[in-house]
Amino acid sequence: MSPILSPALKVVPHISAPPASRHILMTLDALGGVWRYALELAAELRPLGYQFTFAGLGPRPTVAQLEEAQRLGQVVWLDAPLDWMVDDERALDVVAPQLSALAAERAVDLLHLNLPSQAAGLVVGVPVLTMSHSCVVTWFAGVRKSAVPSEWSWQYRRNRAGFDNSDMVLAPSRSHAAMLSEAYGAIAGQRVVHNGSRAIPGATKKENLVLAAGRWWDDGKNGEVLDQAASMINWPVVMAGSNRGPAGQSLSIAHAHHRGELPYGEIRSLMARAGIVCSPSRYEPFGLVALEAAGAGAALVLSDIPTYRELWDGAALFVHPVDSNAFADAVNFLSRDPGLRDHFARAARKRSQVFTVAAQAKAMDAAYLELLETPSITQRA
Repeated sequence: MSPILSPALKVVPHISAPPASRHILMTLDALGGVWRYALELAAELRPLGYQFTFAGLGPRPTVAQLEEAQRLGQVVWLDAPLDWMVDDERALDVVAPQLSALAAERAVDLLHLNLPSQAAGLVVGVPVLTMSHSCVVTWFAGVRKSAVPSEWSWQYRRNRAGFDNSDMVLAPSRSHAAMLSEAYGAIAGQRVVHNGSRAIPGATKKENLVLAAGRWWDDGKNGEVLDQAASMINWPVVMAGSNRGPAGQSLSIAHAHHRGELPYGEIRSLMARAGIVCSPSRYEPFGLVALEAAGAGAALVLSDIPTYRELWDGAALFVHPVDSNAFADAVNFLSRDPGLRDHFARAARKRSQVFTVAAQAKAMDAAYLELLETPSITQRA
């Protein structure tokens, strides 16, 4: 048995792939938005002639997650961590050798990595595309307004090495691309490909309900400000998502109705019912929750950060991210005015139609083909 295969997850036959032959090795994790991003993108690309091997890193998926991924490709869970979950850089030394070995074993045509550090030290003879969904360095810039602490300076080095070892680097928004350039300097081959989401059918009649969803243990999601605002908001406020992180992080939620970690289908159901969806984030490279809520016909109240302004200006109410009173005022303003609420809901839904999974897949298909069909692409073997 290959040492890089997880015995518990080894037998993973997938439903027959379409006839053709572009085999993509894509990394993912089971903890956040990358999971949904990877699977929805793969589902859209398979009819175009791509087949996928998913290389998982970090904590293992649930049985339901594993079964979902197996419907789209083969799944191999590596005995390797995610960079933001380790304190010692040496723990990441296993990542490049395991990915390199898996790429050779499966004879893939291209690697699509979803963390920049995963490209550092990679030795493969095929193109490498790296998507930067987020990173510790830009998180500190966005949340703490500071450089990464000296004890985590290796995060900068690893990511910079990953960018330099990639043939193409993508960001999900112009705002995040700008943050990457400011943090790391010029990045060769950098492009922007917006994330996408499938529209959620809205309820026939929206409820007097405010919904927010996120990993509330993450200070970047700014759950404390929303919880404070909930004590002043006229409608019930539901905060869905875990408030306890994998490294002991926690947030006490006192005023909102905390629903904890919910299945994706239940989150979508809540979005379909909610009249208002609120995101107080201080740091969002894209913000899938806002997009999904807009597609479900909810009115949006968002923190006034560059990413949200870029994507939702004119289609949401914006509030300074540290002002709980202002969040409460904005939500109450919409709750009292059905006409205005409907105006913002329709504007958000119309804007969401720009950010579809189909549009995302079309852009990714073009990126893959550019790398696969360019003879001068760097070969690392």
